[in-house]
Amino acid sequence: MTVSSESSEDRRILRDVFGFDDYREGQEPVVQALLAGHNALAVMPTGSGKSLCFQVSALMLGGLTIVVSPLVALMHDQVAALKLAGVAAETINSSRDRAENVAAWRRVAAGETRLLYLAPERLMTERMLAALAQLPVKLIAIDEAHCISQWGPAFRPDYEALANLRERFPNTPIAALTATADKATRRDIAVRLFANDAEIFVAGFDRPNIKLAVEMRRNGNQQLLAFLEKHRGESGIVYCLSRKKTESVSRLLTENGVAALPYHAGMDKYERDANQDSFMTEPGRVMVATIAFGMGIDKPDVRFVFHTDLPGSMEAYYQEIGRSGRDGQPADAHMLYGLDDIRMRRVFIEQEDSGDDRRRREHQRLDALIGYCESATCRRDVLLAYFGDQSEPCGNCDTCLEPVELKDGLEVGQQVLSAVARTGQRFGAVHIIDVLRGTETEKVRAARHDQLPLFGVGADQGKDAWRSIIRQLVAAGFLRLDIEGYGGINITDKGESLLQGNETFSYRQDSIPGKKAKVKGTKRGQPLPALDDAGNALLSALKGLRLRLAKERGVPAYVVFSDRTLIDMAQRRPLDATAFAEVHGVGDAKLRDFGDVFLQAITEITVDGYA
Repeated sequence: MTVSSESSEDRRILRDVFGFDDYREGQEPVVQALLAGHNALAVMPTGSGKSLCFQVSALMLGGLTIVVSPLVALMHDQVAALKLAGVAAETINSSRDRAENVAAWRRVAAGETRLLYLAPERLMTERMLAALAQLPVKLIAIDEAHCISQWGPAFRPDYEALANLRERFPNTPIAALTATADKATRRDIAVRLFANDAEIFVAGFDRPNIKLAVEMRRNGNQQLLAFLEKHRGESGIVYCLSRKKTESVSRLLTENGVAALPYHAGMDKYERDANQDSFMTEPGRVMVATIAFGMGIDKPDVRFVFHTDLPGSMEAYYQEIGRSGRDGQPADAHMLYGLDDIRMRRVFIEQEDSGDDRRRREHQRLDALIGYCESATCRRDVLLAYFGDQSEPCGNCDTCLEPVELKDGLEVGQQVLSAVARTGQRFGAVHIIDVLRGTETEKVRAARHDQLPLFGVGADQGKDAWRSIIRQLVAAGFLRLDIEGYGGINITDKGESLLQGNETFSYRQDSIPGKKAKVKGTKRGQPLPALDDAGNALLSALKGLRLRLAKERGVPAYVVFSDRTLIDMAQRRPLDATAFAEVHGVGDAKLRDFGDVFLQAITEITVDGYA
């Protein structure tokens, strides 16, 4: 969806440089805030064009824009794409030799560069900060800004140090951009990075083209192979919890005819980079990886993400599945989970080098993800509600397409809610379960909760059953986890209605699929317009040409032109420069650099009888 408004200089840049007729939903307010000199935190779903917000702003403001990016590969791809669009962009990083970095800096110092991409570790050295202070820095953009909050100082200390930028460059607006930030994370970023002096923009989190599915692990290898059988020849990512499992799953897939490659932090860097390059440039590759892979990976045609184990949190899950379907076409996000990886996730949190407050929050975030896994209602509704967004039943998740067998949960739901209310809405699930089951712990006795009328009312249910019921009450919106506070469980307005008997609650006891059901309000990803046989033949030829040009330049194919651009070419079949300039995603620089060669190919195919 685009936002129509009057033409202006920023729209001229949007059209002439980047080849877009107008802004996408959510982009324009961010640009206008930055142009007005305000700080901005933008939370926008993957594929919505976050980078364009600071790139257009950079060209409007002139001078130098500093872009902070966590990964070398992402910096290289974005710089390559900008250069192909005719924008003077540079990166200085550890993967380039000293001569290249020195030459790039000279161009920056001479005022020839509009955007300079740096890792936080290189930017936050005293030498670099002092050098940049002598230049006209008009804008600072921080990509993957959730790293400032969620991963903590133990992961990337210099991400936390970015908070000093507002003091070093007091008159320079700062943009922080991410696809993954719940309310607590947004608040944390706003405080740490901006001292609460920023405009916050939150676009919708929905990615309706991604089908969501979760199942209990029974035979993980067979479940994975059965899933991949439906995705033969497609690019995808398989996430594993450990390096050892990454290697074994990669071997399993290779032995079963899947073009799979491993990726984890323990591999030799040369091999790891080679596998990533293969995944980015060759069709049909499946990357089997730990979470070391993926941040900033902008490959449009990833058709699936499969989790062999439970991710660390809802934020991690959302970000990881967001690497699929960036082209807007249908994609699958499939997760397996079991008790073993739930236990391992708890261990990881406890072993993290951080304070009690952070560990508590991470446990609560994991609880929310487990609740999502066990939800009996639309998964998309649960996922979006976690981020403060709303949805109707989507018709594109497993619980919508194959509803599970449900049991009436009014009585057990009211028992839980009564226990939460009578204990003051400040205790966590463990304490509530102890009260319901009549377990006389020291904590229960100290609070005199063994004197409550409902003490022991749920003794006929096991701990695991009560945990599942509580997680499903959270997932259905009757209870709310206090992630920002001290781990207690609160009753929502919807929960109050359930207590009074004005709501219903059904819960799942198992993961056995029921009969398929039609669901109103389907929001599947809309496929791109269909081509006829001649158009498909032309599209195939254009993809071959794009791949050749990309290899000549040493960049991923999508950096030359996206699939959407090639499909638009195959539909329009332009035969001159004027018509070619109207193709989606064709700006002035790409018209100049690629127009002749693509027009020649289109002319040869269409005029010489192929189309």
